[in-house]
Amino acid sequence: MLATTLEDIRRITFREMPDPVIQHPTDAIVKVIASCICGSDLWPYRGDNGPVAQPRTIGHECLGEIVEVGPEVRDFRVGDTVVVPFDHCDNTCAHCLAGNQQACVNYDMTTSGQGELSRVAQADGSLVRIEKPAASELPDLLALSDVFPTGYHAAYSAGVTRGSTAVVVGDGAVGLLGVLSAKILGAERIIAMSRHESRQKLARTFGATDIVAARGEEGEAAVLDMTEGIGADAVLECVGTGAAMVTAFNVVRPGATVGFVGVPHGVELPVGTMFKKNARLAGGLAPVRRHLPDLLPLVLDGTVNPGLVFDSTLPMSQSAEGYRQMDEREAIKVFLTPGA
Repeated sequence: MLATTLEDIRRITFREMPDPVIQHPTDAIVKVIASCICGSDLWPYRGDNGPVAQPRTIGHECLGEIVEVGPEVRDFRVGDTVVVPFDHCDNTCAHCLAGNQQACVNYDMTTSGQGELSRVAQADGSLVRIEKPAASELPDLLALSDVFPTGYHAAYSAGVTRGSTAVVVGDGAVGLLGVLSAKILGAERIIAMSRHESRQKLARTFGATDIVAARGEEGEAAVLDMTEGIGADAVLECVGTGAAMVTAFNVVRPGATVGFVGVPHGVELPVGTMFKKNARLAGGLAPVRRHLPDLLPLVLDGTVNPGLVFDSTLPMSQSAEGYRQMDEREAIKVFLTPGA
């Protein structure tokens, strides 16, 4: 198959790689019909995860059409169109039943979502069947594979409730969909921390009532001023840096929760602030399969349009250009279509 491949730091190619094969009887192979680049893909692309030991496929967000199933797959057939959660699970183990599908004892992850084919472990527990979508529906449905449930997980973990005030730290695709998720959960006031005009505009479209363009102490002071010195009832940390985490705890009100979903890089928790405030930290890797039953109907009936985060579309063969666009913040999130 042809697949987007990370060859070295800041070097992406689209070339032939071995086709994925059925490794376990619970596996399925899907033909990718829509894909995208995730902000977390930029960490290995930039070298923040260390050197690239050998070329590997990259990409973990996709929609697919099943082309092969293992002998123990009961609920899906060849030809089914499916949402592929990036974190695969059996959905029956003790962790899954407790709502922690991201910690499934049979956990696996999509590894060639930006290629022609991808293997899904634990197909019955992971996949969600959908009707064959029109081209115009693909962006909203694709967002369900990771970025929308991840933004939702930040809001859910932070304890956003009806009538509350929420602050979203980070204006990437996850942060923007955190804004949308806070709106879904009923937040009355949503403060988006964003320095970029195009992202501020989309944040308002998704439900942000206020924008804070400053960062660091200046931004924190602005949020506290807006909340009469009290702080926010819930804070969504959607970046994954130490500075973002410090800001999140500096603006959360005492006794409240920071929901974090940004992949941590160089983060040291501000334990002193947490201790003084009795502030909590919750979240982490999103259990996508847990949240899909709540989010899929909202997409299917047009209540929400998470696909608006895609502001650049390229053929998969030009994925290297997509990485450049996102790395240089020319694009929020790049949608990839199959082929050349």
